[in-house]
Amino acid sequence: MSEIGIGVLGGGYMGKAHAVAMSAVGAVFDTALRPRLEMVCASTPESAERYRAAYGFARATDDWMILVNDPKVEAVVIATPQATHRPVAEAAFALGKPVFCEKPLGASLDDSRAMVAAAEASGAVNMVGFNYIRTPASQFARQVIADGEIGDVTWFRGEHTEDFYADPNAAATWRTMGMANGTMGDLAPHMINAALALIGPVGSLIAEVETVHTTRSGGEVTNDDHAQLMCRFENGAMGQMYFSRIATGRKMGYAYEVTGTKGAIRFDQEDQNAIWLYRMDDPETERGFRKILTGPAHPDYEPFCQGPGHGTGYQDQIIIEARDFLRAIETDEPVWPTFRDGMEVNRIVAAALESSRQKRWLDVETF
Repeated sequence: MSEIGIGVLGGGYMGKAHAVAMSAVGAVFDTALRPRLEMVCASTPESAERYRAAYGFARATDDWMILVNDPKVEAVVIATPQATHRPVAEAAFALGKPVFCEKPLGASLDDSRAMVAAAEASGAVNMVGFNYIRTPASQFARQVIADGEIGDVTWFRGEHTEDFYADPNAAATWRTMGMANGTMGDLAPHMINAALALIGPVGSLIAEVETVHTTRSGGEVTNDDHAQLMCRFENGAMGQMYFSRIATGRKMGYAYEVTGTKGAIRFDQEDQNAIWLYRMDDPETERGFRKILTGPAHPDYEPFCQGPGHGTGYQDQIIIEARDFLRAIETDEPVWPTFRDGMEVNRIVAAALESSRQKRWLDVETF
């Protein structure tokens, strides 16, 4: 067992989640590498010091270059806005340091390509934060599909819907400025990643991207409120996806349905500890969707709780990510999703935005 110094950029919503995860992961998974919270970086010296004291870091700074260049920071976690991802990652890779970057991978497809190039040139471990696909239920769904238990997949429907901007009177903030902070930059990547994980690569798509509330108190809205797309996966399956930050009543609507020739699966993140499974070979008297509560028999559940049906939560997803990142560093083996996997998500986002502009089907491989 050995220590590894962790530097976290950002101390807010995701910065806190990663700090807590790095503090807990050794106890939960008995990892060979034990994180040491070495340094946190925030936008001001005062906020950085506040996060340091709250989360248990040894030191704090308001300069990300100080964190990246510090020899005691041996791995970097980027939990800051998208526009900061590329320069931080490139600087860390230049020093050969492993990098975990929150989604999406940069503020644009060009950013993500540059980040992939830097990662692969350095040979350092790299990973993108798509936490929702790591719930025990969704890991189980991936196994069921991969093992052919529901046959050949013919159709996929996915959504990531929330309502934090459903109120047209809600004020403009940084979230309403710039495409990287809109629905296609913020929410869509999670469900696109799920589609790639569950079904496989997307071959072609057509999309509509729309701003419903073009002005809000405090300023003009310069990004999208919701979007929809139809796609054809490379394996032949049809697909539909919808993303929204104005979906009234939806709090964490990360949900999907998968139809196969021998069965089907349904999942909704608002009930993240259950999966609905239909098998055609069940007796006619029992044939129907069956609710399966996750428990110790499902992936990555038992380290958190030995009781079936007791459930895991949001923070546990981040702890699972931390385990995977540390394991990749320990073994020097890639862990999914790598930066290249993150770039594939950005390619689909770019294709969808261009499809909406041109109002026609486009091949993803051209992006």
